[in-house]
Formats: sequence, structure tokens, C-alpha cells
Amino acid sequence: MFHGQIDRNTALGLRELRRRIARAGIPASKLDESINIATWNVREFGRKRRRKASLHFIAEILNQFDLIAVTEVRDNLADFKEVLGILGPYWRAVYSDYITDAAGNRERVAYVYDRRAVYFTGFAAEADEPRKKDRKSGEYKPLITWWRSPYIASFKAGSYEFVLLTAHIRWGKKDEDRIAPLELLAEWIEKRRREKYGLSRDIIVMGDFNIPNYNTRLYKAITSHGLRVPTAIRGLEHGSNLARDKRYDQILHYPVSEKCFTNHAGVLDFYTGGIARLYRNASLSKHQFTYQLSDHLPLWIQINTDTEDEDLEALISG
Repeated sequence: MFHGQIDRNTALGLRELRRRIARAGIPASKLDESINIATWNVREFGRKRRRKASLHFIAEILNQFDLIAVTEVRDNLADFKEVLGILGPYWRAVYSDYITDAAGNRERVAYVYDRRAVYFTGFAAEADEPRKKDRKSGEYKPLITWWRSPYIASFKAGSYEFVLLTAHIRWGKKDEDRIAPLELLAEWIEKRRREKYGLSRDIIVMGDFNIPNYNTRLYKAITSHGLRVPTAIRGLEHGSNLARDKRYDQILHYPVSEKCFTNHAGVLDFYTGGIARLYRNASLSKHQFTYQLSDHLPLWIQINTDTEDEDLEALISG
């Protein structure tokens, strides 16, 4: 980390943040054996410039993981790039473009990663909605659209190659507004992974799905074609909002690839303990705080990246 010359209040806030991070119990990853991945919605990241202390806090949180899918990165990347500078020269980012209309909210998805532990293998794309030919015009048009296109990228860590797909599903006026986009995403992923030259079978789906809990039609929609929550996460009370009672953020996979996950997973709670001990001599309401750090907590899981024995067995038996 490259926090550099910071004032005393920021240093005190960082010390408090590190105490909260320690409580999360995130195990250290091991080179070529494991990595820690996370998904984090950083509220309106880039809409307005954040305090300098906030950028140091965000960098400190990101630094706990090897690869993070960040949603709600806005068009202005100034703060985002400053955070990358604090993280240091080993860190890289791959990010999508933004859509300028109100539905797109000028948002990007970014993958931030430590290249000492994981590297980008070259594939990055936005997911396009399935299209059908219009009989009258002859044009191919989507039946419905994602307000913000899911973003896909390929990575390798140790001997494990995988694809991440990260989405930020619309909020809408009511829960039912999310069902069709979630069903469409589940169907799209299933079809693409069955394509001869499509996505890897080792695909991990992450992001902010705005699913409050598992006992909803929303969860049934995203899992309608086989996606599942890893066992290590499903056993948690993993609320990722500040109140810890809504499972808006998810990490999903196909059961055939569950062997890649360890039994280590959780939520990094940077909020419990209050605002004042992080922001000394600054009066911030909870609402204001969410625009400095976020209204979401990072959801994380550890991945086993030493798959050489399994790869050899697959070659022998294949």
C-alpha cells in the first residue's frame, strides 16, 4: 500500500478500519494456491469527488483481496485512478464503458486485481441481450434490455483459469421489475457456456442483483438455469447492506465447478462501530457516509487455484 503522507485524522481512521477488517477474518491467500475474490458496489463511485480519507479507506478495503468486481463506477474515473495509485504499482484494472441514458446511470463495472496473484488473460466484453429478427423491418432487436450491460473478463491464478461475469441489475419501482432481467441473464449465461466457443465452464457470476433474500422469485429467477450460491456463502447470514439484513450482492457458480471454492467466505463489515471513529472531526450522517464509502459491504470468497492434479486426471481419463 502507498498511503504516503496522510494527516493524523486519516491515520486514526485507517487504524480503526484495520481493526474492523481484522474482525472479518479474511484468510491470507497463497501464491499459486489460493486467491480471495470479492464483489463490492461502491456507491456512485465518481459521481462527486470523495474526501481524500475516503479514497484511502476504499484502497485499504480493496487491498484485502486479490481480485474485486466493483460496480457503480461512474464515467469520471479520477477518484478510481487515485485509489489505484494508493494501491500501488502491482495493481491493475479492466473496466467497461458507460451508457449515457438515465437507465445506464453512466455506470461502469471494473475488475481490480493484484497482478502478483492473478492476471488478466485477454478476454473482456459486455454481454449483449439476445436478439430476434423483426418481421417487418428485418432488423434484429432485443426483446428486453439490461439497463446496464453485464461485464465479462477472463483471468488465471495458479493453474486455475476462469471467467467472471459481473452484473448490476436494475432496482425498478417494484421487485417484479427485476424478474425478467434476472431470468434473461440466467438464460444468457447458460446458452453461452454451452456454445462450442463460448464462455469457460469455470464461470463465476458476481455483482449487485438487488435480491433481498433467497425466498423470493428474484432468487428463483437467477438460479433458474443452474446457477447456485457456493456452500461457504449459503451457510452465512451474508447480508451485504449496512444493516446486514439484505442479500443484494451475490457470488454464484455452476455446481460442476464448486471444487474451486474453499470453505472460507464472508462479508467485510466496515460500518459496525460507527462513522465517527473513521471520520474524526467530521460530522457525517449515515446518508452522507454512504457516498464516502458505500451503502454496500464487500462479499468475498476464497478460491483454490492449485488445480494441476485435477487437470492431469482429466487429461488421463479424457
